[in-house]
Amino acid sequence: MRALQEELLQGLDALQLSLSDAQVSQLLDYLELLQKWNRVYNLTAVRDPQEMLTHHLLDSLAAVPPLQRHVQQQGSKTLLDVGSGGGLPGVVFAICVPELQVSCVDTVGKKAAFIQQAAAGLRLANLRGIHARVEQLTDVYDVVSSRAFATLKDFTDWSQQALAPEGVWLAMKGKEPVDEMAALSSSVEVFHVEQLTVPMLDAQRCIVWMRKVVA
Repeated sequence: MRALQEELLQGLDALQLSLSDAQVSQLLDYLELLQKWNRVYNLTAVRDPQEMLTHHLLDSLAAVPPLQRHVQQQGSKTLLDVGSGGGLPGVVFAICVPELQVSCVDTVGKKAAFIQQAAAGLRLANLRGIHARVEQLTDVYDVVSSRAFATLKDFTDWSQQALAPEGVWLAMKGKEPVDEMAALSSSVEVFHVEQLTVPMLDAQRCIVWMRKVVA
């Protein structure tokens, strides 16, 4: 797994993302943990370590600079990652933006358990896994994120009560989902679509930033 370190560093350089040696080490440890647990719990369909690096880790890391910028500008303190699965991007966000308290919710118990294991193993005091449906949550969060989870309408409808009044939704998507944006409820507005470039991955990626419409 350490053989991937050089490629990870190249990817971080391409993203102009400055992380400490400890954070880089945590990312590599997380990848190792994901691979190990994946053999038993089937957390992700991707099994090749090289592919995990590009399609999962670097793909999630591409959203970190925009998230960092938002946190700095808005002073966000909490983030909920919906349908987090093996912790992508939730665990990556917790490692790279340590000032954020990150909660990863998933309806599959073993996936939430993996997040708890990752939090303990990586010593991430700002990370926790929640086994629940997002609609059942009573806490509210400054940022609610998802990656390849559901349509924008379902994502925002299901997590409506979990988003703080001034909060934002951060939805990671492939190419710009024009039809999905058009289908959003009238209570939700898209205020920015941010194009992402993922190092070593020739694919379209973007973040759809949304917020509640103020009546």
